[in-house]
Amino acid sequence: MVNSDEVFEIIAQIQDAMPAEVRQAKNIVADRKQILNEANSEAENIIRAAEERKKIMLNQNELVREAQAKAKEIVDDAKAKSAEIRKAANVYADGILKRAEESLSTQLTDIKKTRSTLANSQKK
Repeated sequence: MVNSDEVFEIIAQIQDAMPAEVRQAKNIVADRKQILNEANSEAENIIRAAEERKKIMLNQNELVREAQAKAKEIVDDAKAKSAEIRKAANVYADGILKRAEESLSTQLTDIKKTRSTLANSQKK
């Protein structure tokens, strides 16, 4: 026989835990956005610095070709780093969200089992 006090205590614990998981998921999404914004900002700063450097080098007649190649390399490197940071942020956020999803799924399964147990105990 199921003790109703224990069942209600389990339900209360599950209800207390679920909002924390939801808040954690929201924080993860916010963190992901912040990481992406920082990555984009850093990439823009790197690109801007590269372009400024490119302009300075272009003004030097004997280094024009070298400056163009170097500037392109810096811009390409900045874009590659930006893409890498963005990918890493997405992988990180996806992992956190996956764990949150699994936790919520487990909690939902527990709730369904508890409800089933309650329903079966009422039939007896």
